[in-house]
Amino acid sequence: MTAQILTIGDELLNGQIINTNASFIAEQLIAIGIAVKRILTVGDYESEIETALNESMREFDLTVITGGLGPTHDDVTRTAICNVFSAKLLKDESVLRHVTTLMKNRNITMSPEAEGQALVPEGATVLPNERGTAPGLLLEKNGKYVVVMPGVPYEMEAIMVNHVVPRFSGKSEIAIIQKTFRTTGISESTLARNMGNLDELLEGARLAFLPSPTGVRMRVTVTDPDKAVAERKLQAIESRIRSKAEEYIYGIDSDELEEVLGKMLTDRGMKLAVAESCTGGLIANRITNVSGSSAYFERGVVCYSNESKIGILHVNPATIEKSGAVSKETAIEMAEGIRKISNADIGVSTTGIAGPTGGSADKPVGLVWIGYADAHGSMAVNFHFGDDRLRVKERAAQAALELVRRKLLKID
Repeated sequence: MTAQILTIGDELLNGQIINTNASFIAEQLIAIGIAVKRILTVGDYESEIETALNESMREFDLTVITGGLGPTHDDVTRTAICNVFSAKLLKDESVLRHVTTLMKNRNITMSPEAEGQALVPEGATVLPNERGTAPGLLLEKNGKYVVVMPGVPYEMEAIMVNHVVPRFSGKSEIAIIQKTFRTTGISESTLARNMGNLDELLEGARLAFLPSPTGVRMRVTVTDPDKAVAERKLQAIESRIRSKAEEYIYGIDSDELEEVLGKMLTDRGMKLAVAESCTGGLIANRITNVSGSSAYFERGVVCYSNESKIGILHVNPATIEKSGAVSKETAIEMAEGIRKISNADIGVSTTGIAGPTGGSADKPVGLVWIGYADAHGSMAVNFHFGDDRLRVKERAAQAALELVRRKLLKID
């Protein structure tokens, strides 16, 4: 079964809103074996929506639409749907009751615009929207299906998971299985070179390299009429990928490095403390984004000035005088200092030049030292993360977390 995702809204075309709906819908469809062949975005114009929908219904088995179902003048999706299906808008009493109850519970006066949300195209099946007023819709014509959902992400997601996926599970004749390997600390080109001959590696499967500032994701897609066969193929591919890049793979699919590291620290009964200068608290923020992080995260301090490094972390003033705040020596003393004052098992530090000012020939913008200290000793490593300030911070935080992961796994 093939599908096109059609997202509607001028705000998507002019860059005001990032199109997260399309990626969510695609993931849900692929998980039930429906191949997404195209993603298209059009503006809030009836004629453009009609043209896109007619073309999609000619080429694909399923069209999933989001956006343009609200109560304002620019919400024209329902009208376009009616034109394509030669249908009238009819009042649906169940939707009207839902909208009335929702407005009452939210202490909002019922308006003609809100009441208009109960108008649905003739012949459409209503997909309840428990989180909003605009219902989802399911239509069928000549064996082609059209699903229409509101553009508000949390409303769309609920309809997709609760009503769309159950209706289309089992309709596809093939199994599509995906697994994403999340790596960090290695470039896309090096990772691709390490994979070697891709034909031998994949045996007909597909591999996509998805780089980002903090790492490269490798997404493998396996298709087969038999799901069990597809799963065996994926297991074999995973084994080959891990044999070539195991040390750089920190997680699978949606795993975040801070989550993986948190589990490792929890399993070992260890506590971590961080002292941040150039990252400005970003490492602590990422760690504490994980529920339960209080079990392993002792504290984080931002020591931006030299005085704070000396006063809080007890960095030797002579070290800063001789080597500078951005140096191996200072990074080590910062890591040792935070470990000592927190009584944590591991201390980590960052000190660098995020830019765009402050660099020199010896210490250019983007230079970051990351310090590490535990019961076995101390060390520091340096990185050059480019000249974009926010990217430098983002990459430094990732590298600091990865350094701890590698130390725990005894990876040099």
